[in-house]
Amino acid sequence: MLRAFYWRLNLGLKKIKSKRLRKKLGNNIKAIITNSDNGLFAVDPEDLEVGLKLRSGGFGLQEIERLKKYINKESKVLIVGTHIGSLAIPLSKHCKEMTAIEANPNTFKLLEINLKLNNNENITPHNIFANDSHEKVEFLLNTVNSGGSKRKPKKSNFLYEYDNPEIIELESHRLDDFLPNHDYDLVLLDIEGSEYFAMKGMKEILSNCKTLVVEFLPHHLRNVADIDVDTFISVIPGQFTKFQLPDNNQEHTISEIKTVLQNMYDSNIGEDGIIFTSN
Repeated sequence: MLRAFYWRLNLGLKKIKSKRLRKKLGNNIKAIITNSDNGLFAVDPEDLEVGLKLRSGGFGLQEIERLKKYINKESKVLIVGTHIGSLAIPLSKHCKEMTAIEANPNTFKLLEINLKLNNNENITPHNIFANDSHEKVEFLLNTVNSGGSKRKPKKSNFLYEYDNPEIIELESHRLDDFLPNHDYDLVLLDIEGSEYFAMKGMKEILSNCKTLVVEFLPHHLRNVADIDVDTFISVIPGQFTKFQLPDNNQEHTISEIKTVLQNMYDSNIGEDGIIFTSN
């Protein structure tokens, strides 16, 4: 109970800090330009996660270094959940071409600006919601953590609603239908609980990729997608022989996936990017 209290208190303080900054800057300021280790970025001044870290120097730098090992100058990369490009833009310097999917229309505008700020020419951005069917989906526009914007969870939780996000409706698409290219060397998914649905709609793409990186957060499975571990595993393509958990530097054979992920789920342990490989 005490841990939950401090968790809620911390989120509440973030919301207050965000609103204070917005009041200080005024409503006419839509973005702040910051020179970070990731590149030159326009960030939402209310964003106290990725935006704040970029303003403070950099974001996801270790992850960028880790992902660079799986690509080269001839690689094609697909990122689903690109946000404002903090990972995509520096990674694009190390591959041939990249497809960037971002559902949040506000974040997508910043992504387009950041591609221009960094003179990027090999990223093709798409403002669409990746899903397992073509339908309308309710979507939360979070502000304090815009990277936490997501499809409306099937189970309500304060973690997703503390900043009173606006709810909009988005058209969703199967990426196997939407994208003409189904041949990617690296596919990365970080879409706040919609990973399962997106993977169901991109089976052909996933079956051709060499490396898959996907976020696994138990609270997203429980509340956002309302699925269990077996259901999540069911959409992981069969060509992979091993997977790595970067947070604890552990590597496992694919035969261990049920045991490892179930233990993580039961212990409420998440992983920002499980790395699946076939060699």
